[in-house]
Amino acid sequence: MAETYRVRIEKDYLVFSAGHFITFDGNICERLHGHNYRVAAEVFGLLDENHYVIDFILLRDTVKRIVDELDHHMLLPTDHPRIKVTANDREVTVTFAERRWVFPRLDCILLPVPNTTSEMLARYIGRRVLADLEAAIGIRPNRLRIEVDECFGQIAVCELVDE
Repeated sequence: MAETYRVRIEKDYLVFSAGHFITFDGNICERLHGHNYRVAAEVFGLLDENHYVIDFILLRDTVKRIVDELDHHMLLPTDHPRIKVTANDREVTVTFAERRWVFPRLDCILLPVPNTTSEMLARYIGRRVLADLEAAIGIRPNRLRIEVDECFGQIAVCELVDE
């Protein structure tokens, strides 16, 4: 019989509050708004010499660091085909069609995503978790699942799997 293992973290403090807007149907842009996001992470894998998939504390602290970076910021997509984001040391200017916003630079996180949907936030967080874990322990988990709950029950999931 084959055995599979996974560990999951879902803590009350793995949360961040952030502003964003998304576009859909090509030309519709939501109004600026925010969410209190909750994040959970799950790592799948074989047991190591310590008989665990990954150290809970390492995973928790890695996710917490990323969540803290996003907290209380405006999240802006830099890979959107129609949203133009221009930044300097003082401010960030964002345009979409006839709309224009200007934000203080320190209040913004520029994300390499095509849209700041919960799915793309989950992908961004997941890729960061994998890179940070690999940098910390020299091992990159081959399967990671990140959940981003944007509104207590509206959950987007990204699974990153090395094949």
